[in-house]
Amino acid sequence: MKNLLLGISFLILSLLMVSCKSNQPQATSGQEITTLAFGSCNRQNLPQPLWKPILADQPDLWIWMGDNIYGDSPIMDTLKAKYDRQNSVADYQTLKSQTKVIGIWDDHDYGINDGGKFFAQKKASRDLMFDFLGVPGNAPERSHEGAYSSHLYGKGEDLVKVILLDARYFRDTLERINRVYQINENGEVLGDAQWNWLENELKNSPAKVNLIVSGIQMLPTEHAYEKWANFPKERERLLDLIAKSGAKTPILLSGDRHIAEVMKLTDSRFPEGIYEITSSGLTHTWNTLSEEKNSYRVSDLIAKLNYGLATFDWKKGEVTFQVKGEGGATYATQVIDFK
Repeated sequence: MKNLLLGISFLILSLLMVSCKSNQPQATSGQEITTLAFGSCNRQNLPQPLWKPILADQPDLWIWMGDNIYGDSPIMDTLKAKYDRQNSVADYQTLKSQTKVIGIWDDHDYGINDGGKFFAQKKASRDLMFDFLGVPGNAPERSHEGAYSSHLYGKGEDLVKVILLDARYFRDTLERINRVYQINENGEVLGDAQWNWLENELKNSPAKVNLIVSGIQMLPTEHAYEKWANFPKERERLLDLIAKSGAKTPILLSGDRHIAEVMKLTDSRFPEGIYEITSSGLTHTWNTLSEEKNSYRVSDLIAKLNYGLATFDWKKGEVTFQVKGEGGATYATQVIDFK
């Protein structure tokens, strides 16, 4: 009887260990990551000239950062048809054949402009996006509400973690008056379960670089459009959590805006500064370059078709971010040191 009880206890413990392990991001098998690319705002029915320079950069990873298609429909057959159209783009097919693809959504691929937690088709829409991204049926992100996930890549101690935040599925309503989004003082963006998950992902990250991805911008406070600052308590909670987590070299990535820019916030929480790189406009950007105030901007404001590229030098301990465009043109460069 004693041996039987010991056997049962061992089996239960083993199952628990497997279950816990399955919810952790998995590193690529011994493969060093040197380059990753990222972008957003991609109309499936417009010319897509940036896949060729992206392919020329030979990224190890591609990250979709939202508005991956312009679905804008509560009808799931319509969304699926638009995903299918994007999947039929020849150069994108080439990218998928040789590069790992992950991603998160924003509003247009979510299914409703400026949408939040009250979108009735959000679960079905999420599953369509996961299918588009090739997320396996047994992947951890399919087992919970929302589309958030984390991914760990690299070799040995040279690891980068990508944390994809879902700023739609649980988000409270955001009102717009005279084309200006109003402040929601007490509104939520991530929801309790995602906040708890994010805290765990940051505190327990073994990575030297932690990329935190959101469809909408996290640092800016001054423009009139969608941004984390429209939910000021959530923005402060995010920055506080990142600062207190101990996660190494946190870097913010975002899309949505149809422009590109590099930003840096320096305060008591981040005495050495925290950067955000916005890359937005794979198929369309602002028609004209107008001035938009952003106290955190440390680059030019870029209103050209663009994508982001990050190149890791593990020996030097630095990652170089570039905003690039057609023909491989480089519009902005930012080098960030890590330990």
